[in-house]
Amino acid sequence: MDLWATDEVHFQQHGSRCRMWIPPEKKDPALRHYPTRMSVGYFGAVRLRDGKLVYRREAGSFNAETFHAFLRRIRHEAASTWRRVVMITDNAKYHHTRLHRDWRERVAGRLELDFLPPYSPELNPIVRV
Repeated sequence: MDLWATDEVHFQQHGSRCRMWIPPEKKDPALRHYPTRMSVGYFGAVRLRDGKLVYRREAGSFNAETFHAFLRRIRHEAASTWRRVVMITDNAKYHHTRLHRDWRERVAGRLELDFLPPYSPELNPIVRV
C-alpha cells in the first residue's frame, strides 16, 4: 500500500519592491502593498514512503473538476508500482462531490480517499513538510 498526503495551496502576488524618496525625519516607514488579482494555485501530493512529490498547477479555482483531474494524475503516477493508493486529504467540499464519485467507486480497490476530521490540518503529514 502507498500512503499519499495531499493538500492545496494558493499564491497571490502582493506588490513588489519600489524605490522612493522619503523625508529624513521619517524613521522606518511602512508602505503597504495591496494584493493584485494575479494568483496561481497548486494541488500537491507527497508519497510518504519515499517523499515523491506530484503536483498540478491550477490557474483558476479549485473545484470538483480540477480535483478529479488531479486524482487521475495520482492514479497514473502510482499505476507503475501496482500498489493500492490511500490518499490522506482534508474535508474540502469538492473532495466529496458526486462528479467523481462513480470513478472513485470503480477504482476503489486501487485508490481510496481517507478524509481527515474537520478543522484538523495539523493531522495531515503534508502540512509539516
